Amino acid sequence: MEDPAAPGSGNPPANGYGNGNGNGGGKGKPAAPKGRETFRSQRRESEGSVDCPTLEFEYGDTDGHAAELSELYSYTEHLEFTTNRRCFEEDFKTQVQGKEWLELEEDAQKAYVMGLLDRLEVVSRERRLKVARAVLYLAQGTFGECDSEVDVLHWSRYNCFLLYQMGTFSAFLELLHMEIDNSQACSSALRKPAISIADSTELRVLLSVMYLMVENIRLERETDSYGWRTARETFRTELSFSMHNEEPFALLLFSMVTKFCSGLAPHFPIKKVLLLLWKVVMFTLGGFEQLQALKVQKREELGLPPLAEDSIQVVKSMRAASPPSYTLDLGESQLAPPPSKLRGRRGSRRQLLTKQDSLDIYNERDLFKTEEPATEEEEESAGDGERTLDGELDLLEQDPLVPPPPSQAPLSAERVAFPKGLPWTPKVRQKDIEHFLEMSRNKFIGFTLGQDTDTLVGLPRPIHESVKTLKQHKYISIADVQIKNEEELEKCPMSLGEEVVPETPCEILYQGMLYSLPQYMIALLKILLAAAPTSKAKTDSINILADVLPEEMPITVLQSMKLGIDVNRHKEIIVKSISALLLLLLKHFKLNHIYQFEYVSQHLVFANCIPLILKFFNQNILSYITAKNSISVLDYPCCTIQDLPELTTESLEAGDNNQFCWRNLFSCINLLRLLNKLTKWKHSRTMMLVVFKSAPILKRALKVKQAMLQLYVLKLLKIQTKYLGRQWRKSNMKTMSAIYQKVRHRMNDDWAYGNDIDARPWDFQAEECTLRANIEAFNSRRYDRPQDSEFSPVDNCLQSVLGQRLDLPEDFHYSYELWLEREVFSQPICWEELLQNH
Repeated sequence: MEDPAAPGSGNPPANGYGNGNGNGGGKGKPAAPKGRETFRSQRRESEGSVDCPTLEFEYGDTDGHAAELSELYSYTEHLEFTTNRRCFEEDFKTQVQGKEWLELEEDAQKAYVMGLLDRLEVVSRERRLKVARAVLYLAQGTFGECDSEVDVLHWSRYNCFLLYQMGTFSAFLELLHMEIDNSQACSSALRKPAISIADSTELRVLLSVMYLMVENIRLERETDSYGWRTARETFRTELSFSMHNEEPFALLLFSMVTKFCSGLAPHFPIKKVLLLLWKVVMFTLGGFEQLQALKVQKREELGLPPLAEDSIQVVKSMRAASPPSYTLDLGESQLAPPPSKLRGRRGSRRQLLTKQDSLDIYNERDLFKTEEPATEEEEESAGDGERTLDGELDLLEQDPLVPPPPSQAPLSAERVAFPKGLPWTPKVRQKDIEHFLEMSRNKFIGFTLGQDTDTLVGLPRPIHESVKTLKQHKYISIADVQIKNEEELEKCPMSLGEEVVPETPCEILYQGMLYSLPQYMIALLKILLAAAPTSKAKTDSINILADVLPEEMPITVLQSMKLGIDVNRHKEIIVKSISALLLLLLKHFKLNHIYQFEYVSQHLVFANCIPLILKFFNQNILSYITAKNSISVLDYPCCTIQDLPELTTESLEAGDNNQFCWRNLFSCINLLRLLNKLTKWKHSRTMMLVVFKSAPILKRALKVKQAMLQLYVLKLLKIQTKYLGRQWRKSNMKTMSAIYQKVRHRMNDDWAYGNDIDARPWDFQAEECTLRANIEAFNSRRYDRPQDSEFSPVDNCLQSVLGQRLDLPEDFHYSYELWLEREVFSQPICWEELLQNH
């Protein structure tokens, strides 16, 4: 019987999946010459990743301190370092005679800073900018008096603490408000056909000073004095809470993002805004390590058992899987069933199965046998049945997760080399135990007992043992407790009373973001889309290059190359800041309250965040991660110390000597974590991954030899395997085995077989609608405080109601007689009709 997706059949692969060369895979038949050449070219392209070494990448909140500071500036701005220095030296000479800044005593330095802040309060915009540049030079470390990069970073940090203690941040915050409300600058930018960095000079200076202060003060070091530690906590409090009846600082930056995306302020330096917003959220709410500590503390407060492991440490100890080897086992040909049997089993059903990869001869192989290189003839005979367009990742050629003890002899080639242990402790939800008992009771007794998980009467002994094992691994999350409490508050609002909500920085930020949160999320995703390397330039897309394009466009090849590197670097930094910001917000809101997390998640999903991230990964991720979009001699603080050498085409092409680009790998991991957050336990969203054909896109990302990135890719593949069909699972046994080895096990989770009742697709819409109703009920109960609440007491006494004093506007007293004439005397009253109605 002819295979519907076989070569030459004329039928496309089922559900639009295929291996990209038009033949849908095949079953070991000799491919046409064109197909063989296509396969060879694809294999050669994929084999470029074989030489990719394991990336020595340590995931954290941020990159190194110097790297984070250097990313604030574009290479187009490097001439402004000299301008800042000149403005400072001109002002300093008029105030201090015969000394340099580093020679002054601390009191003299404070006195000079106070004078700078006084001179900042002038009407002249030009003079104000010069003083602001002098302050920026101080925040940049007074590099004119330093001999090394270490000195620049040291004095930058010292000066930032000094500036904060003298009230510089508050003064610059007032100036920032003025610049945001500067309608003249906005209208001028709107009239221009092309916007450059000259249109945002004042804003860039202000935001740079504020960013340097936040980043330097945020950084904790053991050598910090008591005064610096106190200043850090005070600064964190000022940024977290509403001071002087003003909104938290993060909300002001969010409003700048939305104003930029709406087109009302196209001159805003959006990269600096996003970097500052990310660092402010991290500083006020806490990074990943603080999140873990908060999680442990909250579980203890709720009376939940402690966490079995620290997820950060577990991921750090994991080892990356090997890239594709493109070799065949010597015993494969004996293990593989003949093509006739394969065809007989699946010929009529292939069009019903989701087909992504071609059926290869690994279906029934011993997954743990030692692989040996095959001859060139064997590789060619494998043809289309061996690899797909992007290559099947051999995830089994890896070191054991736990190294063997030294005394143990190495395993022989014939023995099975199982890993010594799985990295994660298995987890079981309460729902899983209830579902298991419901099925068991229906099978052995014929009726169920609802949510009762203790009564085991009538069930056989193995079921008792199974329930005992499930309960041993039962995991109750903070979200489960919060959902249960919310249900009780909805059922019994009067008896339970009003909920006491602690005023944490996270809670205050959510309250401030609540009513404009959809606009914030849409704006961030619009910018992310514009910065994605896979996005094509469109006339209606927002211009994110306003703070990187020079006034005069390049005229030489060298200038064009430099600007091209600068633009790519600019986009990479924007992606990095948005991905980290969204991940931090989701994680903190989830810890604060699950429905705050779900509210943000839903708006991200509604704004097409899932296809946007998949579109981002639909590129050569290995090339993106190893991109060299940097010019080291122009990076801060190097460019402030050394005389800039003459740039050449070779020096620009060389880039840096790093094995990979830290920010790009950081961005990719953040986006994968974000995708996991959005889709975890949400079957409707998991189906979106399937509909958008994310499996081949995600599998390509497995070429990157970095354990954390591979882990989150495998998690995303795991949740959709039950929807991809049996054929996909059989064709991707190596990936399935890698999922088993690296991803946490959920007992009773039928992810590898697709028999789970949750895989039935008829109630996906209802699931999302129910979640939305719960979110709206939570927000309404906690944050809407209407005066005429249905639970407020009602006054039924006529005299009491008529005797209440109403506050009327002042102008009402002057028009009282007219109101009486119009509303009372001129209106005929039909008393008979009134009596009949009552």
